[in-house]
Amino acid sequence: MVTVENHIGQISVTENYITELVRHVVCDCFGVADVCNVNTFRSAVSAITKGRFFKRRGVVVRTDKEGGLVIDLHIKVSYGTNISAAVSSIIHKVGFTVEEAVGIDVNKINVYVDDMNY
Repeated sequence: MVTVENHIGQISVTENYITELVRHVVCDCFGVADVCNVNTFRSAVSAITKGRFFKRRGVVVRTDKEGGLVIDLHIKVSYGTNISAAVSSIIHKVGFTVEEAVGIDVNKINVYVDDMNY
């Protein structure tokens, strides 16, 4: 649960909502084929922790010291995609959508290109 207080009151949003919102936004971006599993290490941890990381499948949301969000994305791009332009577009679109939908500042978005779809 991510909770932030502002002049109106307290905002509480589940990590699952933010994760699904980000996943839908990323999959709609040009050049993105899919959202990948996080990585091999997290897959191993997932087996030990009974799927805790598997549910996040490619999107990890956490808060930083200032109370803003830090989002890690693991994506698969289509062959021939300008990766720099796609990542820039993803960062802009995800940051804008999350801040508008949830009302919590997004301080950092890390995009990792893990795979390419041929």
